[in-house]
Amino acid sequence: MSPRPDSTPAPPPSPSTPLQGGCLCGAVRYEITAEFITAGYCHCTRCQRRTGTGSSANGRVPRDGFRLLQGEEQLQAFEPGDGATKLFCTTCGSALFSGDPFSDEQVAVRLGGLDADPGIRPQWRQYLDFAAPWEPLEEHDGLEHHAGSRSS
Repeated sequence: MSPRPDSTPAPPPSPSTPLQGGCLCGAVRYEITAEFITAGYCHCTRCQRRTGTGSSANGRVPRDGFRLLQGEEQLQAFEPGDGATKLFCTTCGSALFSGDPFSDEQVAVRLGGLDADPGIRPQWRQYLDFAAPWEPLEEHDGLEHHAGSRSS
């Protein structure tokens, strides 16, 4: 395991310096060639159950800055009915995206699937009213805090 890198963000992805990512088994690979629009943590119960953790770290990029390199046939969608579609790898189960990366205006990418620094740091936390009681959260962590969805 490598030591933790400096916390200063790397330059953002661009067409000349793309950022790649993928699932645990390597069947699904993708590339990002645009700056992230936003990034944050979701503490909703659905994200806790989907990830097996206290929150999900996500970043949004414009669809025209996202390209699936391989593994479209490995992607499976879970459609909860009252929320965004979740895509995962059918081989290893890695949670990869929310929404439809082929038609939505933005692609929500799981930051943990990236091969390198995304050039952005999380800016907000949402659904804090549902945060796991065992997860320590600092009230003054420098991020915007939202009891529910940050868009409401």
